[in-house]
Amino acid sequence: MTNTEAGKSMGELFPDLNGPESPVVSGVAHDSTEAQVTLRAVPDRPGVAAELFTVLAEGGINIDMIVQAGAETGTADISFTMPESQTKAVTEILERRENKKWNSAGIDVNPDVGKVTLVGVGMKNHSGITATYFRALSDENINVLMISTSEIRISALVPLRELDNAVRAIHTAFKLDADQVEAVVYGGTGR
Repeated sequence: MTNTEAGKSMGELFPDLNGPESPVVSGVAHDSTEAQVTLRAVPDRPGVAAELFTVLAEGGINIDMIVQAGAETGTADISFTMPESQTKAVTEILERRENKKWNSAGIDVNPDVGKVTLVGVGMKNHSGITATYFRALSDENINVLMISTSEIRISALVPLRELDNAVRAIHTAFKLDADQVEAVVYGGTGR
């Protein structure tokens, strides 16, 4: 990416994507192969996340969604998702003696999660997309565990047992064809 491209939106880089023919929403994707890992009471100071994700990268772990929730106690909980197949490797990396400084209150691993993603180039130009997405999940009483967004997608991590219901609810809310082929989107991992 050149310096002139840095800081520009997808619509600025690819103006053809902004035309009236651009679909607001083009599809729903899902992934049932992820796991959620939460490190409890990690020191809330600059550099900890960089150290953590560097160690995971060195271990070959592909990270997808990330959420950090701070507390007034000087600690934070960091949750992330990655392929369920890498759960054992992540646990081993995080439980090594030299890495225990990040998880003084422990590590929680939840393999029973799934991700449902709404994709559409036109989403960034239309208000109410996010509200409709989350209302559809709420109407089905589906609890959202994590959220990740970009200009062209909204992803929610949900309990795995609710993933199919979540996909159907989003399809219905956005009036997408039931026959439409779904694509699996692995955000942020390059897969």
